[in-house]
Amino acid sequence: MFKKAISTILAAAMTFSLVACGGSSTGATETNGAEESGNAAGVSESSEEKNADGDYTQITYAFVTFNTVPDDTSDVEEKLNEITREKIGVEVHLMPLSIADYTQQVSLAVQNGEIDLFHTLGDLGNDIASDMCYDITDMIDTDAKETKELFEEEWLKTTMSDGRLYAIPTLKPFALQPMLLYRKDIAEELGLDMNSVKSVEDLNDIFAQVKSAHPEMTPFAPVSQGDSGLTRWVMNIDWLGDSFASPTGVLQGDDMTVQSYYDLADFEKYAALVRDWYNNDYIMKDAATTTSAAAELMSSGNYFCYSASYSYPLEDTAASLSAPSGYEMGAIALGDAYLDTSSMNAVAQVVASTSENPDAALKFLNLTYTDPDVINTMLYGIEGRDYVKNDDGTVSYPEGQDAATVPYTAQLSCGVLGNFFIQWPLEGSGSEESLKWEDEQNHNAPSSPAMGFTFDASGVQTQYTAVSNVIQQYLPGIACGSVDTESALTEFRQALKDAGYDDILAEKQTQLDAWLAAQK
Repeated sequence: MFKKAISTILAAAMTFSLVACGGSSTGATETNGAEESGNAAGVSESSEEKNADGDYTQITYAFVTFNTVPDDTSDVEEKLNEITREKIGVEVHLMPLSIADYTQQVSLAVQNGEIDLFHTLGDLGNDIASDMCYDITDMIDTDAKETKELFEEEWLKTTMSDGRLYAIPTLKPFALQPMLLYRKDIAEELGLDMNSVKSVEDLNDIFAQVKSAHPEMTPFAPVSQGDSGLTRWVMNIDWLGDSFASPTGVLQGDDMTVQSYYDLADFEKYAALVRDWYNNDYIMKDAATTTSAAAELMSSGNYFCYSASYSYPLEDTAASLSAPSGYEMGAIALGDAYLDTSSMNAVAQVVASTSENPDAALKFLNLTYTDPDVINTMLYGIEGRDYVKNDDGTVSYPEGQDAATVPYTAQLSCGVLGNFFIQWPLEGSGSEESLKWEDEQNHNAPSSPAMGFTFDASGVQTQYTAVSNVIQQYLPGIACGSVDTESALTEFRQALKDAGYDDILAEKQTQLDAWLAAQK
């Protein structure tokens, strides 16, 4: 009964994006039933994780934070462990990592057996092929039964390979829409008609006005290192298991031919546009190499806007991102939402294949989907020090503080971790209308004709590694406009071929054709 109720609020999936908390009281109420049953199960099984000396099983959870990486997480860990010792006999160590470092550090940590839990950022297929993911098929009914009941069977199929379950999707609104987040004070000061902006091409005139009035300001900030937002603007893309950061063979629209992402006319068009912005001082000059993310850059007061994809209403997204940015933000759409398999499995929670305590790890993961105190402590830290809980159930920062000054916050990782619908919304965000909008987006957004197809990269792992290195070398400069578009694209495409790119395209097409035949 509960499973069917939640399915009317949630639907399909989400690719990696920066997101903002905003679960309403309705969302939290409907998931509380699972939380209560999860608590009972957790308490009864907690003794299994204690050793003979009364010590608790130790696990480490690596996750990306888009806020400042905290210097010390020990107080937050102790707050969590007050809950987890009793419920599941486990103590957790948190390892928040910046987006720039996340993928590489997680890979090394899994190899070295240093972490027990992590999440994907659009690369689940590659992580499975790289043997980074623990097979939890035979564990989930025992260690995370309550979490499993939150998902429709079809949703979990997106995190399977050869019928085995290797991850659990993060539970949230899933239909991503490309947006522009901008400072309302500047827009109002200059009388900018932001509603006239329907696509990224319409920003040229806006940027010219901002630069003319505020020559000390850079109109456009990157989302994060090497990411201008360009890959969000190419519409109707099925990433076929890849991520925004490292797309290879993709589908566009109804064409079932696997194509090179970097040969698409739209990619070339937007790369040339960003190059023009770079030459006109409209985009941050060191966007390709900066280690700062959008919220930090916006809070400096030196930038007007940035672009990313979100799965929440425009007003909610702007409200949730105003506090971290330090200014009242506005939001406009730069395109329509589009669903593919990666929308559902891109951000998924994984037990590391090298974990020495996979059962304990999965039990803790279960709490991030079912226990509001656990997931909100991970996100917001210590009440009174890092956040204030308001009478209406929302959260705000302590008086005189913000996301940049509190000792701990991972608020911008709301949609990356656990269950969004039991996460406390920031003050001014989240409503019944928002949930309705999110539900409609998930059900009504156009979907890829290859929805449900998952790519097995194990046969082209060598090529994937080589191609990924090439992408990391060339894409940031091209996407951020810091290199000549035409010559760089020519060199980039040849380097991809030399690295075995065509092998990946061919393997994806072969697997996709077989999948399509099976659907018939």
